[in-house]
Amino acid sequence: MTASTGRPAAGAYMDHAATTPVDPRVLEAMRPYFVERFGNAGSVHQLGQEARGAVDEARAAVAALIGAQPREIVFTSGATEADNAAILGIALAPGVRESHVITAATEHHAVLEPCRSLAARGVPVTVLPVDGHGVVDPDAVRGAIRPETVLISIMHGNNETGTVGPVAEVAAIARARGVLMHTDATQSAGIVSLDVTTLGVDLLSLSAHKRYGPKGIGALYVRAGVPVEPILRGGSQERGRRGGTENVPAIAGFGAAVRIAQAEMDEEAARLTTLRDRLAGGLAAMPGARINGHPTHRLPGIVNVSFADADSESLLLALDLEGIAASSGSACTSGSLEPSHVIAAMGLPAAYAAGTLRFSIGRWTTAGDVDVVLDVLPRILAPIRRAASARH
Repeated sequence: MTASTGRPAAGAYMDHAATTPVDPRVLEAMRPYFVERFGNAGSVHQLGQEARGAVDEARAAVAALIGAQPREIVFTSGATEADNAAILGIALAPGVRESHVITAATEHHAVLEPCRSLAARGVPVTVLPVDGHGVVDPDAVRGAIRPETVLISIMHGNNETGTVGPVAEVAAIARARGVLMHTDATQSAGIVSLDVTTLGVDLLSLSAHKRYGPKGIGALYVRAGVPVEPILRGGSQERGRRGGTENVPAIAGFGAAVRIAQAEMDEEAARLTTLRDRLAGGLAAMPGARINGHPTHRLPGIVNVSFADADSESLLLALDLEGIAASSGSACTSGSLEPSHVIAAMGLPAAYAAGTLRFSIGRWTTAGDVDVVLDVLPRILAPIRRAASARH
């Protein structure tokens, strides 16, 4: 990427939902804590207190982004750890004699896998279906609650389709029944306005590298008074909620990233929405194309599209040869291409599901990048479809 802008130096990077380049302003905020201010944030000397100050400033910035108090923010190694800490930390908390967890079929694996781990330990887990847009029905959540239900986890913005779920509505149901509510807001935080009080959630996961910060750092919001059993034990860091020496450079970068995101959120969201709609409109006009996800309740930067009678692996390889980086709603398992669990849960016809792509745009995406995609795709689609037809 270029040093002045952070924009990738060549090609069209359309995979910001996977990760984003570190903003140069974030990198500059991190630099001192690698060498000049290298102290352990737990040390009492000046170097340690300089590091502690950076951690405290970042904690305040992350809290401000979501309308929380700094003491309610627990730094983690990323959103995966935050999701695991929320789910396992609530369901396995001491004194909980019986547990039951509710989630949805389109959640990220960082939520579904700890839920499977609970199920393997004998903790009941209800995985609710979604509609054709990928939205869970709040009434289905209400109907799934049992006396022993301790946690509901519903994603805010889906990482594959961009669909925004009914988190506030589900949280109101949870609160009325005395059940804790967690949301994975990894894709949403810093690009759309989030307030934990307005949402009514008790726990919320987020990550730096989705918003132009470094990889390997995230956070879990834990509402004051909510008891969460630590899944990482060691020292007394993070108020005893997560042991381990703080990753001060990454935490400083996280703080810088969210301050930038909060300051530029409205302008950036508007620009991304315009580009997203331009891309989605052009893709939808292509023969045999289908845009996936909710038509209006969606994040600004993600477009998920399926092409009939094509396969995503071939499309991705062809796009990469053209200098376009995208990703797929499908995964290659044991040599056969299977639809992603999100696409499968939405019930897409098999002819479309196998040809699913996700384009995700970001801070340095231009209208020219979008137009390159719209120019290249029709050219590569035709031979891929011919090859698929010949195989069948």
